[in-house]
Amino acid sequence: MSPSLPATGPLPREKLAASGRAALSDEELIALFLRTGIPGCNVMELSRDLIRKAGSLANLGRMEADDLQSLCKGIGIAKAATLTAAFELGRRAIQEEKAQVSINTAQDVYDYLAPEMLWHVQEHIVVLLLDIRKKLIRKVDLTIGSLTASLIHPRDIFRAAIKHNAHCFILAHNHPSGDPSPSEADRLLTDSVEKAGKFMHIRMIDHVVIGTASATRDQPYYSFRPPSFTAGELADAVYTV
Repeated sequence: MSPSLPATGPLPREKLAASGRAALSDEELIALFLRTGIPGCNVMELSRDLIRKAGSLANLGRMEADDLQSLCKGIGIAKAATLTAAFELGRRAIQEEKAQVSINTAQDVYDYLAPEMLWHVQEHIVVLLLDIRKKLIRKVDLTIGSLTASLIHPRDIFRAAIKHNAHCFILAHNHPSGDPSPSEADRLLTDSVEKAGKFMHIRMIDHVVIGTASATRDQPYYSFRPPSFTAGELADAVYTV
């Protein structure tokens, strides 16, 4: 039997045509992008092996092409590039769909950022620039790396806010460990940016730490603000640790 074919059952392409894309398993969807297997391993076995070695579909989606080639010997650049491009298109489609959102709560921040930030294996620090109605103007990527090592400075935030005429903004970053509990560096940064915002008359209305869901915590994020950003809070809220 050809290494490109699964041992039993319909081919993923024919199954998709007959039953729709939602009917396919993760392995079958991956197999459609890989197209063929490698010597000694058919395409379905290869797909399962990739997910198994990555640890999860989410982990697989975080990988670059060279990571995939290192993960599974025998995968060439063509297969690796095709698969990483497919994951990237999915990520961009989600972001495009959410481009004109309103940000009213910390949950809104999490819902907007988590689909992208949960893929990251390093800390990514971003700022969400908002207009007076809390409509998202733009997401600006500030830096990559831990807060202690990235040397983020409030001027980087306010430069972006002024450039895009933001009324207020929300700072956010992920914790790759999945635990959103704030570190001392998180608290110090929040305090520094809060004070600078008062001086610049551009409010930081929240700093949200993005983590993952767990049975041991109430929510997969940490907010330095109350649950809802009301008009009064926008005008009067003062950050306290």
